Amino acid sequence: MLTKEILQGVLNLFKKCGIEYMITGSFASNLHGVPRATFDTDIVSTNALEKFLSQIRKNFYIEYESALDIIDKQKVFDIIHYKTGFKFDIIPIKNRNFSKVEFQRKQQIEFIGLKCWFLSPEDTILAKLEWSKADSLEIQFNDASGIAKIQKKKLDWEYLNKWACELSVSELLKKIKSEIKNV
Repeated sequence: MLTKEILQGVLNLFKKCGIEYMITGSFASNLHGVPRATFDTDIVSTNALEKFLSQIRKNFYIEYESALDIIDKQKVFDIIHYKTGFKFDIIPIKNRNFSKVEFQRKQQIEFIGLKCWFLSPEDTILAKLEWSKADSLEIQFNDASGIAKIQKKKLDWEYLNKWACELSVSELLKKIKSEIKNV
């Protein structure tokens, strides 16, 4: 179970190591849309993670050598809190225009009494649509749809349309729009 202390410890270590981050995945979609159970926290971070890895080992299980190799390949790696078993997926920022733009658009939001950086609602929708397309998982599409239904008039639909086209998820975004009235 994620506690304030566990999250604060991870985020404080990012700060201490000079690493920018943003919380994404189900935690971001829960914040912006319809909450559902999740068993991990996804965090996108800048690539300077070696110092973080060496210091996180006290309280978290990590396959250190594998994680170093995975970072170079811009792949996801896990850290697992020893006492609770709570898992964080650490995702190095991808080297592409959209990833750089979404990282710049992150928003600082108070969450469980902590100021945390989160993926914006629009970028959470786009990320969920990409995952839905890649994995054919309806749960990812439902997360994106839930955000759109909750946030509909607050969303920057021009931004969504532009990036949905570039990310080849326009059809999925159209499906969401068809489910929402007054967009």
